[in-house]
Amino acid sequence: MSIPYREFFWEVVIELQQRLRQFASTQRAKLNQRFFKTGKGEYGYGDIFLGVTMPDCRKVAKEFRDLSLADTKKVVKSKYHEERMAGLIILVQKYEKAGTEEEKEKIYKTYVDHFRFINNWDLVDVTCPRVVGQHLQTRDRKVLYNWVNSESLWTRRIAIISTLWFVKDGDLVDAFKLAKVLLRDEHDLIHKAVGWVLREAGKKDLDRLEIFLRKHCRTMPRTMLRYAIEKFPERKRQMYLKGNV
Repeated sequence: MSIPYREFFWEVVIELQQRLRQFASTQRAKLNQRFFKTGKGEYGYGDIFLGVTMPDCRKVAKEFRDLSLADTKKVVKSKYHEERMAGLIILVQKYEKAGTEEEKEKIYKTYVDHFRFINNWDLVDVTCPRVVGQHLQTRDRKVLYNWVNSESLWTRRIAIISTLWFVKDGDLVDAFKLAKVLLRDEHDLIHKAVGWVLREAGKKDLDRLEIFLRKHCRTMPRTMLRYAIEKFPERKRQMYLKGNV
């Protein structure tokens, strides 16, 4: 797959771009254009794919994990989806290797400052819990309540998906609070995200999830409810779907 390397002129960034293109597939790129809804009026409108698999994106990101922060920012700003993914994974790696609080804060701020390039659900889901969630685990989380009211679909998704980092440790307060804020969100990708987070929260505290669902199951979006109760026994699933709880 031949794609010109004119976007950046920094040698190591060009090496990363070239390395990704060794795994590119024109056929996969076309499939991804459809799968990630890049048509006019769709949520991923205008995104461009190389056709690189997620395992290969991770492989390249690992190879270039020592890329400077300045060069990583350039990669994250790429017009190519997989280059942005690789850059964001490098940010995750940098955050998790950071030796000081100052370094962590700098990487977290870099991630937040580049929200507009984190503009599809996979970019959000793969990286935001491990940067935003991990960073806010021991810090003030008020910023999540600003983001959850953003006009940006992706910023709202970052807010709720970041709570997965807290949820895995049984810290469920923000997950349920943010889920409640998003009950009336109109976008299907938010319905799915909230349902996913609720399902994971239920693995830690099923009673708390059922209290939430009994209160909201009749009015919450159906996709959100279906995701939240996916692991319930069939009889109980039907009770919630019919509102007979």
